[in-house]
Amino acid sequence: MPIVPGTVLIAAALLVWAIVVGTATAWTVVGVGLALLVVSGVVKYTWPGRRLRDAGVPNRSIIVGGLLGIVGFFVVPVVGLFLGFLLGTYLSEVQRLRGLGPAWPATVHATKAVGLSMLVELFGALAAAGIWLAAVLAS
Repeated sequence: MPIVPGTVLIAAALLVWAIVVGTATAWTVVGVGLALLVVSGVVKYTWPGRRLRDAGVPNRSIIVGGLLGIVGFFVVPVVGLFLGFLLGTYLSEVQRLRGLGPAWPATVHATKAVGLSMLVELFGALAAAGIWLAAVLAS
């Protein structure tokens, strides 16, 4: 479901599973899984944000990139989200830095930060799902 964030679905699934199973082990797995999801959620926003600040890329460029990414998602199938994000970030940086040359490194930094954010969220989701799978197989 592209509208509902994956970590919310994983957290809900863990809670439903613990309610159905009802054992102390299930509730321990839910606690550990939710802790992993919360930690990855916090790291997802702080670590890339700090890297962007260090590179001098403002939040406005990420927002413009995100908005054009949403438009690109509907205009160009499959790769439109990525292309729209790159174009939006680049155009925002061209306007801010007053030149085509200096805007590209800032766009690369922004793209790396967004990719890092997605990888951190994926790692947290996979770790929570992996702990649940281990508990299911062990019981």
